[in-house]
Amino acid sequence: MNSQLPIAIIGGGPVGLAAAAHLIRKGEKFIILESGNQVGASVLEWGHVRMFSPWQYNIDQAARELLEKSGWQSPNGPEIPTGNDLVTQYLLPLSELTEIKESLLLNSKVVGVTRKSIDKLKNTKRETAPFQLYVEVEHETRVVEAKVVIDASGTWTQPNPALSNGLWTKAEQELQDKIYYGIPNIPDMKERYANKKVMIIGSGHSAINALLDIASLKDNYPNTTIYWVLRKTHVASVYGGQENDQLPARGELGIRIEKLVESGTVEVITPYYVQQLKPVGEQIQIIGHLGQEEKVISNIDELIVSTGFRPDTSFLGEVRIQLDEAVESVKELAPLIDPNLHSCGTVRPHGEAELRQPEKDFYIVGMKSYGRAPTFLLATGYEQVRSVVAYLTGDLEGAKEVHLNLPETGVCSTGITPNSTTNSCCGTGVAEMKVEIKHTKTCCGS
Repeated sequence: MNSQLPIAIIGGGPVGLAAAAHLIRKGEKFIILESGNQVGASVLEWGHVRMFSPWQYNIDQAARELLEKSGWQSPNGPEIPTGNDLVTQYLLPLSELTEIKESLLLNSKVVGVTRKSIDKLKNTKRETAPFQLYVEVEHETRVVEAKVVIDASGTWTQPNPALSNGLWTKAEQELQDKIYYGIPNIPDMKERYANKKVMIIGSGHSAINALLDIASLKDNYPNTTIYWVLRKTHVASVYGGQENDQLPARGELGIRIEKLVESGTVEVITPYYVQQLKPVGEQIQIIGHLGQEEKVISNIDELIVSTGFRPDTSFLGEVRIQLDEAVESVKELAPLIDPNLHSCGTVRPHGEAELRQPEKDFYIVGMKSYGRAPTFLLATGYEQVRSVVAYLTGDLEGAKEVHLNLPETGVCSTGITPNSTTNSCCGTGVAEMKVEIKHTKTCCGS
């Protein structure tokens, strides 16, 4: 860490800015490269969605300290922000601090990362060569040199496709004007969905939120037809604990979606495996299997695909990274976060040691470190970058001592806030913290 070059942070979202705050605390130079026209650009794409946890869990501690020194008043702890609130009341004020603003480059998309004068194959002097980041800025490519790279670019721009096998097809790409990925802002898009045949694909909270919004639209536009496609053997498996849930908001979400299904407002098709999409005139035909039988669903006007996200590694081809072959997470994280085994609440504490890549001084953090796993929490990302920065600045003991707060129930997100019908999101989500677990080492199943 003797080089005078900065540490490059890819991504100006919550975790990227938290990394910057921790570097400021340690007196390190950095540069933030954000592809959007402002910080939190991806968050704003789900800005209408209410997050799961109150403010007190959504703010990184180092960032809070910086902001409070500037006279910033923290939002009310118990209140639950929307994505827009997170950006306007937290990320934007943080980005306006002199220490961050002078090192923040907006509209700067990283299209390649490599070692200076060394390709992926070469070993000689590799660990001492600086990184070079090729960055598209206003239709030209600039080269930024750095001594360390922290990739906090997230996964929001890489949604999973509609097909159950995970493949993107030419037909789906050709139907992009009839497909929305994630959670659409239905009140602002009612002309698109009103009195249409709408299919929602997915079984998570994003899909449930979309269903509840479309159902509300149907109240005023009764010719709206709603199909819900999921791969669960029984739809009841997504209802959760309801009245017995330790988190009442999550329980209320399960109660609402169960009532919606029982009302007949939504036609549930499960377990259904989408195999192919076909454009037929101005509509979509879905070909798949309901159980073992082929089932074709025709005359769909709009698809809402809420099937999660995956990491973009296209610009990392010349650095040596190791990702899990299934989860596509950082390799060492896979057994800790595999959604086949874990929920948000059972992910064990982890830090720099687990995030370390074969490429020295290169780290993938935040949601991107989780690959395709949907169990990421903002609090996890904040602790990741605290540990990484501690290690990079010589605080080896601080890097090992990972403090991670997780919910007892293992709940990742919810769609309902108490006494409210506003949606919520797990996207970059944060769960309500119930238990503090302090480990210096992590293991799966302990």
